[in-house]
Amino acid sequence: MTGLLVALGAAVGSPLRYVVAQRWDGRVPRGTLAVNVLGSLLLGLLAAMSVSGHTAALLGVGFCGGFTTYSAFAVQAHGLGPRRGAAYLLATTVLAVGACALGFWAGSRLF
Repeated sequence: MTGLLVALGAAVGSPLRYVVAQRWDGRVPRGTLAVNVLGSLLLGLLAAMSVSGHTAALLGVGFCGGFTTYSAFAVQAHGLGPRRGAAYLLATTVLAVGACALGFWAGSRLF
């Protein structure tokens, strides 16, 4: 059952990431940056809500795992060259960690 929930979440998250990346990625990979930041925000919120079991499998592992991407991020950072790639790497890391902290903070206040 857990594997099916992960697959179901990924079946929604992955195509959504693809659509966002297709629309927003250009010379600067804004779509990938956006999905990684939004996914981190949602994961922080889920952590604050202390979701577990089937909900964590569906939303945390499945949806967030399918929605965010490390591989595209790494390839795009490399393709931008040393200076722009380092800036993209730094921006993604700072914004994603900040979004996760914000999600956790907001979730702690709401739930």
